Amino acid sequence: MSSPNISRKRRAAVIGAGPVGCLAALMLAKRGWEVSLYEGRSALDPRSSLFKSAAKQRSINLAISHRGIAAMHAIDGSMAQRFMQTAIPMKGRMIHHLDGKLYSQLYDRDGQCINSIDRALLNEYFVDQVSASENIRVFFRHKVQTVDFESKNITFENMNTSRKTTASFDFCVGADGSYSVVRRQLMRVVRMDYQQEYIKHEYIEFKMPASQDNEGHLNFALDPSHLHIWPRRSYMFIALPNQDHTFTCTLFAPSEELDRLDTQNIFLNWFKSNFPDALLAIGEKNLINDYTHNPRSPLICTKSNPYHYKDRAILLGDAAHSMVPFYGQGLNCGLEDVRILDVLLSQESVMSTVSERTVDREDERLMRALSRYSQERHKDLLAIAELAMANYVEMRHLVTTPIYLARKALDNLLYTLSSPQYRSLSYLNMVLSSELYAENEPKGWLPLYTLVTFRPDVRYDTVRRTVARQSAILTGVGYVGAAVLLGVAGVWMSYATRSRYR
Repeated sequence: MSSPNISRKRRAAVIGAGPVGCLAALMLAKRGWEVSLYEGRSALDPRSSLFKSAAKQRSINLAISHRGIAAMHAIDGSMAQRFMQTAIPMKGRMIHHLDGKLYSQLYDRDGQCINSIDRALLNEYFVDQVSASENIRVFFRHKVQTVDFESKNITFENMNTSRKTTASFDFCVGADGSYSVVRRQLMRVVRMDYQQEYIKHEYIEFKMPASQDNEGHLNFALDPSHLHIWPRRSYMFIALPNQDHTFTCTLFAPSEELDRLDTQNIFLNWFKSNFPDALLAIGEKNLINDYTHNPRSPLICTKSNPYHYKDRAILLGDAAHSMVPFYGQGLNCGLEDVRILDVLLSQESVMSTVSERTVDREDERLMRALSRYSQERHKDLLAIAELAMANYVEMRHLVTTPIYLARKALDNLLYTLSSPQYRSLSYLNMVLSSELYAENEPKGWLPLYTLVTFRPDVRYDTVRRTVARQSAILTGVGYVGAAVLLGVAGVWMSYATRSRYR
């Protein structure tokens, strides 16, 4: 007599309790999976004393834009709305010239904004969301030692007891960051192409305190509706606003430049000569304290392919693709990873339950969904990594050059003349809740920043190809303009010469 065909919920193990891991856990839990979320660091546990202090020392503020918001909305619309109440909208860049002059560069003609959010607040928000889910159990201070993808077991070290424990899974999500243990374990069973590169620049965090008016009320020291940039060719300083009226500031500079600033006085004089107005807002004592106590941190780019193994594992976020932070797309791209996976699971009709009788068999639907993910996502991740690196050159130097400003003006003029229909975030949220991207988009002429930041219905690779075509047109226009000017100049000189000898 055959045993009864008993079904149970699929068990997912999500490694990494950062925003991407938490959203992945929420996505699977919403689909009916039984989820265990593991995190080795105490610094991500809001109950830990290390939580706030770790974030203050090394925390490039996060800029969440339409791609990240659309991803959150696709998983839980009410969660996305609540989250946005904690963010500060920024409508453009404020360029700080060395002579003290300020120049505002709006991000978008329709007034669309990116949103500044403190990393600690974001992590705390997501951890609160997963902790409140009935289908999710959260385990902090559980550090992955090994993953056996054939037997579907993970071995952890419990950092509280120093004991090793083993947990089983049906599906493993690696969202454990740039130095992913899950990725290293996957490379044992997958012929994975992997590339890692440290760029020549490092960063240091600083805090700009709130100012006070005559009545003692806290105010922002700078305009909070902008991302502030002090571009200085090979290095730059930026500042993003926080809810408590402070700014989180970041200095990006070549490692060899920072090596040279090896004493407090040398650093203070260097900073004073390059960022005098920022120093006035921060204060010498605060600046030196942060410089002395906050670490110099590296900037790393990683690329890998494929991102999955059979029907058993997938890499998301920085575990699959870390990038430099200069487009503010690292977080947004990682959250979008989760939305793309969710759509593919639905399109392939992946079930949330599994039969005990067939649990050891490969799930063809899940395997197709994961395979499609690797195929669909790879070219987009290469594209945004390339665009992010290019944007650093723009932010630290090009934003102040006449050629850049002229091209930007022409770019915006063509954007206005082509008049593509405005796509509101609410409309995009509706489209992207069930589709990977919109079909036959983009239409008309759209600036690069608008495509990357405010059009999550357009995939990154399409953005790259579209902008390459538009850039070729702008270059051609420039050559034609130069030829016309030369022709006019030649005619004028010929006329002037003839007039001289008459």
